[in-house]
Amino acid sequence: MRTTLKRGIGRGAALNGDGNGRAILPPTSPAFTIYRQPEPSRRSLAGLVLKGFLWLLAGIVGVFVSLAGGYYLWLHEVPTALRAVSRDVVKAQKHLGIPIAGKPTIALVIGYDKRKGKEADLTSRSDTIMLIRSDPETNSISMMSFPRDLQVLNYCPGHSPVLDRINAAYSMCGAAGTLDTVKHLTGINVNYLITVNFAGFKQVVDKVGGVWVDVDRRYFNNNTTGYDRYATINLQPGYQKLNGRDALDYVRFRHTDSDLYRLARQQLFIRAMKEQISHSFLPISIPRIVGAITKNHNVQIGAGGGKTVDFDTIKSYGFAAYKTPSGHIFTSTIQGLTGQNELAAPQSDIDAAVQDFLNPDVQAPEKAGAVALGKKPHVKSGPSASTVPVLILNGNGVSGSATTAGAALQAKGYPIILPANGAPANAPSWNYARTKIYFDPRQPSAQPAAKRLAILFGQADVGPIPATIKPLQNGAMEIVVVGATYAGKLAPAPRDQTPTRHPPDVRADGGTSLPLLRQVRKKVRFQLMVPSQIEGHSRPDLEVPVRSYWIGKHRAVRLVYKTSLDVAGYWGIEETDWPDPPLLDKPNRTIVRNGRRFDLFFNGVHLHVIALREKNASYWVTNTLLNTLSNETMIAIAKGLRPLSR
Repeated sequence: MRTTLKRGIGRGAALNGDGNGRAILPPTSPAFTIYRQPEPSRRSLAGLVLKGFLWLLAGIVGVFVSLAGGYYLWLHEVPTALRAVSRDVVKAQKHLGIPIAGKPTIALVIGYDKRKGKEADLTSRSDTIMLIRSDPETNSISMMSFPRDLQVLNYCPGHSPVLDRINAAYSMCGAAGTLDTVKHLTGINVNYLITVNFAGFKQVVDKVGGVWVDVDRRYFNNNTTGYDRYATINLQPGYQKLNGRDALDYVRFRHTDSDLYRLARQQLFIRAMKEQISHSFLPISIPRIVGAITKNHNVQIGAGGGKTVDFDTIKSYGFAAYKTPSGHIFTSTIQGLTGQNELAAPQSDIDAAVQDFLNPDVQAPEKAGAVALGKKPHVKSGPSASTVPVLILNGNGVSGSATTAGAALQAKGYPIILPANGAPANAPSWNYARTKIYFDPRQPSAQPAAKRLAILFGQADVGPIPATIKPLQNGAMEIVVVGATYAGKLAPAPRDQTPTRHPPDVRADGGTSLPLLRQVRKKVRFQLMVPSQIEGHSRPDLEVPVRSYWIGKHRAVRLVYKTSLDVAGYWGIEETDWPDPPLLDKPNRTIVRNGRRFDLFFNGVHLHVIALREKNASYWVTNTLLNTLSNETMIAIAKGLRPLSR
């Protein structure tokens, strides 16, 4: 893949201090600081990280609804504050599909750049276009981002399609244009439209007391020498709390890498915010947060059917987001991108990304962890298709629907049976809007088999066989009533992306880390760990290889390494006397090796963090932004951590 790499300015900085010139506190003692909002830069992308804020805000509401008591009446005003009010969003929401309670829903998030000053009259641009899918049935959230320079056919209602960058659809036709373009490109039915501008972003981050982020490397650009299209940024590596301004700098940084890495930073930031909300949060902050995002309608939500998002909907999404494990947040990436200033991708690669987005493999972390540890993955697949007899009935009145569905299921190995007593294969009526998957509760494994069938039919409901249909059963384990939602073909099953096991790609450190740790060990009072092995193509970063600093009242040391396998591939080792930072809450898996306990944290099939806790201190290895290091390599590096002799 070829992308645009911008050259910027970068210099080393002092190794001590917090790197950002401000004192910070751990989340157990939150402090709120008001920051003066400067005029946004020309390339401001502050709306980028609010792409998933419907679920993040909902998570806050859901977590504290049982604790807030007196906030109940106030919370009922939240949907009104978030409703669509602009002519643009009101017009666009007419093209949304109606969401169904308890079923997967999809939101299109548009982050647009509205300028001030001399550029106030210029057309806004959609610098962020992202789909977010929340699935309460699999307890998962998936995200799919579109590079803003991706060349596609741009659609605008009432106009002929035009080949241009995907972000031009918003400039050409507003939110309706972006929505129509994404729907034509992906074939996805969207239920919610969320538009976000940059005005409230910094305030939102500050209102939650800042967000804890594991910054992978030194980010520096000094915008003081005349015209510079990139904003000033000055961030040190290491786990730290970012305020609104620093968070904005982090997620919009691009001038020494590309959009690919910027999208990865944005996704990691969303994960970090969710981790912090789940770890610790104060309900008193809710009014401040909502006030920041609703001021001047900085965030608007359009819903299918033109309705306002009601309180119960927000609450249900809140609980779903709060309960979603970190390993069940999936990112779908378009592969096969080519080009420089303008990017292109084959439609087949876009379709593959869409399929991963719609059908994430929720067992991916468990399977990937087993493979990395040399074990056979335990897959909860339910009964095989050949043992599930299926009866198919026509419930939409379209001739041939049941026959077509039966042939498709038979091709996947399902035995198809006919109705009892030679009755026609018709449901009691042809008014089924949605496909129904009915199971026989008396037969073992019938319910999980029904859920697998529901995935193949897309938008399908699952339930026991009703009395009106039971006379047709004829021994079937499952009865499928084809509804109007059936488009004539089955959806492919989730792709198994479990990586193949390979030996860890590591080498003996060779003494490169030892002198770095000796430089800083007098500044800390906890036991430091030195890596005996590092990734085989890595070396300590030339700019900031080691950093000793304070995390609030805790001391910390960060080692930064650069791998030659990745253009911007920085990975690190964090060491701190903070035993329970938010980052290490709720691991996907825990293993014990040689009497030491390691916590594993996955992003899909990729091991992103592996942590060790000993003697009231925490040590963890963080993968690169693109998870370049294999799972086996990450485990080998963590296992190779050895106490530094004093």
